Amino acid sequence: MPIITDDVTIREILAHVRRIAVVGLSPDPSRPSHAVAKGMMDAGYEIIPVNPNADQILGLKTFSDLKYVTDTINMVTVFRDPKHVPAIVELCIEKGVRNLWLQEGVVHQEAAREAAARGIHVVMDRCMYKEFNRLLG
Repeated sequence: MPIITDDVTIREILAHVRRIAVVGLSPDPSRPSHAVAKGMMDAGYEIIPVNPNADQILGLKTFSDLKYVTDTINMVTVFRDPKHVPAIVELCIEKGVRNLWLQEGVVHQEAAREAAARGIHVVMDRCMYKEFNRLLG
């Protein structure tokens, strides 16, 4: 499975996922991760914050690590340094996550190829909220 770049597939993913784990979600409203997560929440998506340095973000219980999320996750979106992506991909594989979204500036070709080879839909170096607004907003 290739890394996804076409609008039809991106629209389909955004139309069908409901529960999104946001790895690297910042409690700071001025940070892009916060604005994206809030925008997606306001659009009806369920957000699962993942950040080891906060107990709550956007009024939601925050998990210190993706490995501790026990609920079903439809998509993982990543706001972390690309060096963390391989470990996140491994957790996605273990948890059976079908969709991985690497936000703008988060590029790790090898890990993205590994995820795609394992049947995970991968969108890389794009802003989920911008794409949502462009395709479904």
